Amino acid sequence: MINQMYKDMLNGKSIIRQQSEFATELGKKIGYENVFDYSLGNPSVPVHEAYTKTMHHLLDTLSPAELHGYSPSLGNTEVRTKVAASLKQRFGLDYETKHIFMTSGAAGALAHALRCVTQPGDEVITFAPFFPEYCEYVGKTGAVLKVVPANTKDFQINFEAFEEMMNEKVQAVLINTPNNPSGIAYSEETILKLTEIMDKKQKEYGHDIFLISDEPYREIVFDGKASVYPSKYYDNSLSCYSFSKSLSLPGERIGYIAVNPKATDADIIAVICGQISRGIGHNCPSSSVQLAVAEVLDKTSDLSVYEENMNLIYDELVKLGFTVVRPGGTFYIFPKALEEDANAFCMKARKYNLILVPSDSFGVPGYFRMSYCIDTEKVVRSLKALEQFVKEEYGVK
Repeated sequence: MINQMYKDMLNGKSIIRQQSEFATELGKKIGYENVFDYSLGNPSVPVHEAYTKTMHHLLDTLSPAELHGYSPSLGNTEVRTKVAASLKQRFGLDYETKHIFMTSGAAGALAHALRCVTQPGDEVITFAPFFPEYCEYVGKTGAVLKVVPANTKDFQINFEAFEEMMNEKVQAVLINTPNNPSGIAYSEETILKLTEIMDKKQKEYGHDIFLISDEPYREIVFDGKASVYPSKYYDNSLSCYSFSKSLSLPGERIGYIAVNPKATDADIIAVICGQISRGIGHNCPSSSVQLAVAEVLDKTSDLSVYEENMNLIYDELVKLGFTVVRPGGTFYIFPKALEEDANAFCMKARKYNLILVPSDSFGVPGYFRMSYCIDTEKVVRSLKALEQFVKEEYGVK
């Protein structure tokens, strides 16, 4: 018999995917260049040329077995060593090879991290707005996801609600900064207060509480700033990273977990993740891609287009009277809809070939997400459609 739980999931299809699929079908009718598709967070900038050159070099010089054979279960040892050295240089933590576990993207990293520090029935806390798949990532471990209501003023953490929700069942706190969907980057002040509370609660409850930091947008930050690195502020931390956004490699599915060297059992967490892989089959990411990214760890694609697009959209939204917090990074913006029902708002936008994502599944009703990883020329054209939409549907002048 087919597992009923997964059959039931077919009725809860991601609204992001639904909107993306509608955009694809609409594109077949009117030409996709005329669809202003802000649904899917698929990086639009080219992969860094150094990655491409490296891959060509590897293909020309290494044997098929080296390129395409299984990597060790924890990841290629040389690659792990290079990742550790890069992180140590960048963030000043004493990472070693043993603290790195290679994964199939940030999703694979989270799958392992959550299983490593929780057991069925434990609680994991995250903060709205949040990536909807966290419900599945956490729920399928047997743990329970608890969501702290959003601080809609600036989308930093609602600390009063967070402290009220903390209890002895909480084994992990899951954060995402810079954040999907809000685009907000947590400030150093926010991280300091968060980790201060977590450290206090660890001592009060007499057990570890791990900070799991989901960081695929770490390199996409605006205004010349750098992302705050949460692991610098809290010992029991697991940094979950993906090269999908920094190098525009989402289809290659490559990332890692970096275990804070001061964490409890830091020397064996990567080994434990290797054992977790035996149960979930989420192991041994591509050998050739591991080798290639190891040569370009400190490079990024040209990510400047995302900030350019953000400024264009943010300025237009403000001009049209939307309530919107200016993003500090990523390629998402999260305005308040012009009516309480964000789903109705986004359905009306379809008439203007605008594909937007309503916010209910992100844990904050009444908003919508725009993923602006599209060509700037298309962004500019979409602003006229946005203006027409709100003037005709909502009487905005």
